[in-house]
Amino acid sequence: MFDAELSVFPVVVELDVAWGDMDSYGHVNNVVYFRYFEQARIAYLERIGWLRLKEECGLGPIVAATSARYRKPLFYPDHLWVGAQAVNILTDRIRLRYRLISRRHQSLAAEGEVLVVSYDYHRGHKVPLPEVIRQAINTLEKHSNPDTTMPSAP
Repeated sequence: MFDAELSVFPVVVELDVAWGDMDSYGHVNNVVYFRYFEQARIAYLERIGWLRLKEECGLGPIVAATSARYRKPLFYPDHLWVGAQAVNILTDRIRLRYRLISRRHQSLAAEGEVLVVSYDYHRGHKVPLPEVIRQAINTLEKHSNPDTTMPSAP
């Protein structure tokens, strides 16, 4: 793994580029990068217990916005590392950033962000971020990078 590129990311998933990820232009389609990011996001949400909380009481995450910046095209075959890290915690949402590293390029191939809102699936509206999730994020991020304080809003 490329430790320097992903050292501050508390969650890193490893993926292989599949032949079917490529499009008619012969490189990985831009939409597929969002699936790669999604896998890192889901791993992050599992680590902080948010998916379990959704199953238990209906308070879970929902994506409000997502973005990507493509640095280098990806091709089959390749091995990828995708890191996810919280960059701030707000009253009812968190912002995660992604970094995608390619073995073939031996460098950054893409980066992105996602805004994840705390949502009550039973009532159908956003709610404040559960305190247990806020604490889990802070614990995960602090354990990963003890010198960093997580920006937070009340």
